[in-house]
Amino acid sequence: EAAERRSPGHEAESVGAVPGRSRTKFSAAQLQELERSFREQRYIRAGEKRRLAAVLNLSQSQIKTWFQNRRMKFKRQTQDAR
Repeated sequence: EAAERRSPGHEAESVGAVPGRSRTKFSAAQLQELERSFREQRYIRAGEKRRLAAVLNLSQSQIKTWFQNRRMKFKRQTQDAR
């Protein structure tokens, strides 16, 4: 009865997920280029963000978010090494 009141597909949503947006699955080539760029500079500039977005067929927002997440991963790794 409660399931009938939900909107279609609602039961498939995970807790905390942003509705209408699936997780981006980066290809090996995309990750390789992102990692190369990260090794050169941890904070991406606007021009480089535009270039990567065009070359990798991703949005600038996806590039920005990847760099934010990668910096946090780097921070955790360096803290764990101490």
